[in-house]
Amino acid sequence: MSHPSAEDEVVELCSELIRIDTTNPGDHSGPGEREAAEYVAEKLGDVGLEPKIYESHEKRSSVVVRIEGTNPARDALLIHGHLDVVPAQRDDWTRDPFGGEIADGCVWGRGAVDMKDMDAMVLAVMRERLRQGRRPERDVVLAFLADEEAGGTWGAHWLVDNHPELFEGCTEAIGEVGGFSLTLPNDQRLYLIETAEKGLAWMRLTATGTAGHGSMVHRDNAVTALAAAVGRLGEHEFPIQLTKTVRAFLEQVCEANGTEFDPDDVEKTVEDLGPLKRMIGATLRNTLNPTVLASGYKANVIPQTAIAQVDGRFLPGHEEEFFDTVDELLGEQVSREFVHHDIAVETEWEGPLVEAMAAALRAHDPQARPVPYCLSGGTDAKSFSTLGMKCYGFAPLKLPKDLDFSGMFHGIDERVPVDGLRFGVRVLDHFLDHI
Repeated sequence: MSHPSAEDEVVELCSELIRIDTTNPGDHSGPGEREAAEYVAEKLGDVGLEPKIYESHEKRSSVVVRIEGTNPARDALLIHGHLDVVPAQRDDWTRDPFGGEIADGCVWGRGAVDMKDMDAMVLAVMRERLRQGRRPERDVVLAFLADEEAGGTWGAHWLVDNHPELFEGCTEAIGEVGGFSLTLPNDQRLYLIETAEKGLAWMRLTATGTAGHGSMVHRDNAVTALAAAVGRLGEHEFPIQLTKTVRAFLEQVCEANGTEFDPDDVEKTVEDLGPLKRMIGATLRNTLNPTVLASGYKANVIPQTAIAQVDGRFLPGHEEEFFDTVDELLGEQVSREFVHHDIAVETEWEGPLVEAMAAALRAHDPQARPVPYCLSGGTDAKSFSTLGMKCYGFAPLKLPKDLDFSGMFHGIDERVPVDGLRFGVRVLDHFLDHI
């Protein structure tokens, strides 16, 4: 019986995964990941593996399997992806966000780049390799995870806390949001490999005052105190602080542009990055963004409490000063607690695994210039780094010059180029031959 090549199968796998609705609203009200987990487990089982589904909460399912390498003395590599996606409003989209349509040279739908594309690439590559009897030298652990879009509490964090034995011997890991191309105005093509990501602090703020009648003079007003604090947080601009990863990235950009790196005017370098400047610009400093406000129930009643939520992100090595600033801005009448809090991570841009990623990219794009970068958001790498792994973002895609790739993440009309998927399969296959 003949089988489709990995390059052909990856498109079908990506489309089928998108058609499985794994929307994660963050409160267990969505469909969960169970159906997608069963789909992945079946595809892995087809080629002789024995994957196991782990359920942390009803329908919150992850799949893990270990592929034995040819040299058991080597340390293992973890390849991880998540199965959940953020919500999508069908009326906002040009095409059905859960249709997995293939049109205009792309696979369309929620999760096309975040990150059912990488899930599909890993499945396609491993299915082909195992059919051909081509096992990697190292053990490779595959993990397809629940709940990444809500911080990984019921996915990666849960597995690390409850089943660390699954990752025994894993010293390095690759996951999402890295290995994608960025074409500069001079047509130099960079491939951004994530070696760092900001920490996150989703905070709930509470102001408490004295309830009363809206017609009275009332100086102890919780709404007023909260609004003032939220205003201070939202208007505060942290200073630029160049971490080693961000500095290395900007230096590489300048070198590719043929310009001199100016540490006193890094924002000019960022401006030249096109749509990606939003994401890279957010890695120059800590950030605070108010996102939710809630208080009161009637126009003439002063409420006793007022509540807000804020999305805070801090650079590697700058967590303590970040919270010192937050507490100073809040003032005495407003307290904070975490909705979700997770670490920043940063690893070195060196070593055999980095060389293998770079070589695989260059093998399939001679113009490739691999560079390290810091992600402004967060991934499941945070969880796996606590087990001592060096974590990288490496989900390779060669992208059209004019595609707003960062805008695809959680955006309307999310889509991934078919040619990009096929390129990613070739790169990952080469990479697995040299890890």
